[in-house]
Amino acid sequence: MNNVRQVREKHPENEKITINLGFVDLGRIDLLVQEGFFSNRSDFIRMAIRTQLENQAETVAKTIDRHTMELGLRDYSVADLEAVRDANELLHIKVVGLARIANDVTPDLALATIGSINVLGALQASADVKKALAARIS
Repeated sequence: MNNVRQVREKHPENEKITINLGFVDLGRIDLLVQEGFFSNRSDFIRMAIRTQLENQAETVAKTIDRHTMELGLRDYSVADLEAVRDANELLHIKVVGLARIANDVTPDLALATIGSINVLGALQASADVKKALAARIS
């Protein structure tokens, strides 16, 4: 038994998912496979996903940046939130320390621009803004 070695479990390099497609879409994929554009359905789906991820790369990068926690003091002014609104974006505030939403920020502006708030420390905002965002504060 001295020559027995334990082999490490190999973790899968990818995740299997299941999707539902309509018959017409599935037929169109099968046609592209049949014509040799893709080796199989999975090849088509992987390529479609990669293409979409490449097309959305900037949005993904911005979202990752927005979701990063900030350390210390972070102020959110009316101008900050208006810029977020004008860019059709949504903030996910993550702060370790103190997050302050300016007193002149209206509940409507806060609801339109803040998707979630996670503060480890303290959140300062008007009572109306806190009430409006109550369901988004964790």
